[in-house]
Amino acid sequence: MITKRNVIIFTIIVLVCGWLGVLIDLIIPEQPKGDTLGMGIWLILPLITTIFLRAFAGDGWRDIGLSPNIKGNIKWYIIALLIYPVITFFILFISYLFGWMDFANFNVKALTSAFVGGLLIQFIKNFFEESVWRGYLTSKLTKLKLNDFWLYLTVGGIWGAWHIPYFLVFLSESDIINVLPVNRVLFAFVGIVTMIFWTVMYTEIYLMTKSIWPLVLMHMTEDALVNPLILDGYIKIAQGKEFLVSPSAGILTTLLYFGVGLFLRTRRKKQEGESTLTSVPSLLMKT
Repeated sequence: MITKRNVIIFTIIVLVCGWLGVLIDLIIPEQPKGDTLGMGIWLILPLITTIFLRAFAGDGWRDIGLSPNIKGNIKWYIIALLIYPVITFFILFISYLFGWMDFANFNVKALTSAFVGGLLIQFIKNFFEESVWRGYLTSKLTKLKLNDFWLYLTVGGIWGAWHIPYFLVFLSESDIINVLPVNRVLFAFVGIVTMIFWTVMYTEIYLMTKSIWPLVLMHMTEDALVNPLILDGYIKIAQGKEFLVSPSAGILTTLLYFGVGLFLRTRRKKQEGESTLTSVPSLLMKT
């Protein structure tokens, strides 16, 4: 079966490409930190692979999800834009109430400026990323009729495993410590688990809209808001509370995103049930 074969090819390349990048960086050591040739290969090879598989290996282009499908889906676009900001500020509020974070360096104007300034580059970056993870991998796996939870686990696991070279090599030690005070191996494990939980809400919005664009917007807001909030030092998490309320990988944070995903799944199932009920009279009239 073409789909199964191509998904296997895609997965192998995705899991290898980062290590190819690491090898290239070892051969060419004098490069700008955080902007190396190896990191570039890690970022773009999954997309190039999907283009090749679509153009030359029988996958085609019909299921890429480039149509916005705005009609009837405006609410999902709005939800996609709000998920990360709402949950992030809920975590900040809870942490403020219980003294789990230091807000001495918190500056709304500066954070807003950083957020707005990062939107365009994150929109472009996440168009390419969502074209791969939702527009290709999720789209193809749905054709294999996987159980919902196997779909989440497979997409999230491959998406997370693609990040392993990033977690273990490309990402700076300082950025890791700002997120969680752990070594690289444990950070990679937490990162993969987090992405599996995140995948539920990404998958559900994709399945309801059949479009990558709400996911591009959602991923864009995450990268433009959460990353500067942590990495630029606007907040400082109290020692021992990082695993609980880190805005990107805390247990409470991740469970909230997982809860959103399960809620979206419930709405999709209800929507599909209503669609089935609506179609029954039409089928009866035709018989």
